Amino acid sequence: MKSTATKALAALLQLDDESLARRIQYLSGFMLPERVAGLERVLAMRTRYMCVCAENTFHPQNASALIRTCEAFGVQDLYTVEEFCRFSPNTRIVRGTDKWIDLHSFSSTAEMLSGLRGKGYRIVATSPHAGDFTPETFEVEAGPFALIFGTEHEGISETVKASADAFLRIPMCGFVESLNVSASAAILLYTLTARLRASSVSWRLGERERAELLVRWMFGSLKDAPNILTRYSE
Repeated sequence: MKSTATKALAALLQLDDESLARRIQYLSGFMLPERVAGLERVLAMRTRYMCVCAENTFHPQNASALIRTCEAFGVQDLYTVEEFCRFSPNTRIVRGTDKWIDLHSFSSTAEMLSGLRGKGYRIVATSPHAGDFTPETFEVEAGPFALIFGTEHEGISETVKASADAFLRIPMCGFVESLNVSASAAILLYTLTARLRASSVSWRLGERERAELLVRWMFGSLKDAPNILTRYSE
């Protein structure tokens, strides 16, 4: 059964742009100006041009690190495949960062890839491969892309390898051949989001996307947002 807050939020998201904007302005009056400014500042740096995907992440620490890394570098969407194990972050490590990003769960890699293709994403596998790219040479401006990390023990699946538009690796100088998924994600997301922000592509969220995300964050910040809105009058 949906909660009152969930129902109220769903109703808000059905409003036209002007009506939604007026209600956001109304809710802003019940928050500290510094809080509203902080939400808007973070929102301005959010992107869906790039998303992160995790195949069957086994360790809760790695699941937690992926969430925190996405949030830290402004990547709004994290897609997970839970065909063989649950994506189960440790709440003590996540520390509430999961409420600021969108988690999308799939029962199979094929289902996830189909959904990503439908949204216009390039499939980018994080694995050494012939003709692969490094974080510095990958073509960030060629179109939206989904960065896929495989399971801890086996790496990306054969399904991903067969579907990938590009492969991305982090060059190593030592005896170690690869890094832990959490370390790899931190390096790649830092480098690629920095390159995106410095590029000429339209990587920011659209106006409607920003409004919808802002009102969701406001609902998470205000204890009684649904009842506050009952007092709103045009």
